[in-house]
Amino acid sequence: MKAGAKVHHPKDLAPLSPQAREHTDSWFKGAGLGMFIHFDHASQQGLEASWPIVGSVEGLEFNETVLVDDYHRSAATFDPAQWDPEELAAQAAAAGMGYAVFTTRHHSGWSAWPSKASDRTIASSPYGRRGGDLVREFVDAFRAAGVRVGLYYSLSDWGHRQYPAFTDAMRPYLHADYPRPSAGDWAAYRQYLKDQLTELLTWYGPIDLLWFDGEWERSREEWDSAGLEAHIRTLAPNVVINDRLIGSGDYRTPEQFIPPQPLDEPWECSMTMCDTWSHVPSDTNYKSLHEIVRTLAEVTAKGGNLLLNVGPRADGSLAPEQAALLRGLADWMDRNGEAVTGVEPGLEPWQYYGPSTAAGHNVYLFALAEPVEAVTVRNINVRRVKGVRQLGSETELPFSYRTAMEDRYLDDPEGELTIDVSTLEDAGVIRVFVLELT
Repeated sequence: MKAGAKVHHPKDLAPLSPQAREHTDSWFKGAGLGMFIHFDHASQQGLEASWPIVGSVEGLEFNETVLVDDYHRSAATFDPAQWDPEELAAQAAAAGMGYAVFTTRHHSGWSAWPSKASDRTIASSPYGRRGGDLVREFVDAFRAAGVRVGLYYSLSDWGHRQYPAFTDAMRPYLHADYPRPSAGDWAAYRQYLKDQLTELLTWYGPIDLLWFDGEWERSREEWDSAGLEAHIRTLAPNVVINDRLIGSGDYRTPEQFIPPQPLDEPWECSMTMCDTWSHVPSDTNYKSLHEIVRTLAEVTAKGGNLLLNVGPRADGSLAPEQAALLRGLADWMDRNGEAVTGVEPGLEPWQYYGPSTAAGHNVYLFALAEPVEAVTVRNINVRRVKGVRQLGSETELPFSYRTAMEDRYLDDPEGELTIDVSTLEDAGVIRVFVLELT
């Protein structure tokens, strides 16, 4: 989990930047589905990223406490022989993922690129000494696959002397009461943030999105969010920024849950396939493909995007369970992707018993449960419906409608549409019906 035990709930956060909708309207709104990638040297130990340093915290079920030095020791041996970003990018593209976000530096402070602003980077590993640069490899592979690239970056750094670095004696973890450094050390640390962000935004070509985290340990003023955003916008005016750069950013980031109501602002739900973000072998609590597709349907029906996480194993490959879920998602998206990409919220909940989206003259209805005999849609302009079919099939489904007695002579009455689904074709995980309107 990127925010530890704290859940990022939109109602608790500072306002977004005034330019939020301008930036997210460019491509982010309606992107539908993205891939989150949590991978760093601690994956060699089968550990969750960073959190074992500070110890057990509520909400992280598979987070063991390890000594600080023991956590950091795998940085010197990092060498993922099976890391294949081109294959991962192909899997993301096949699953209809329009963007991906890679962890460039998590809270532990280890940088997945050869940063000149730090000596705790991939350059000190066997992989890095052979020229390996996870950020470069991610960006090049995903960009070539037609997937927009985003970079995760933690504002906090539990390994940086001037942050100050976390020690074993500092447990239990104090969250927002994390120790403060001297004024001089803090000024130097903030310059370090700017230097690393400059590298990320100038070394790797156009970056589409910045995904900040670790913000809860300091205030907006301490981070100088406004100054950081101004620095970022100078380098990358059109980059989309999440809301964890407190008081700045372009969209909300509820984590591991779906808001009960659509948000008034652009938003994204980040969610794991199991319970952990990085690969932890003991975590076998994987979601079913049905649950992941249902989550995607509910998120897009409320106007958000789903950022679905994968955590490569020690050697850089995906666990079989994660690879299988991506294949299943690709199969479903191949048939139904138009219902979750480039769409907006559809009908009101009382009009149809399930999520729905809309695009152009189409309304998409997700059948989260198997329908029996008929599907009913209420209070729509029934004479505008020119056809109904199940996505992935060209077979038209029979439908009928009725209106109030006093409305039947109107040119454009509202009424109740009934779709005959008694002859449905097999649709796999979750069916989607499309109403084609004039």
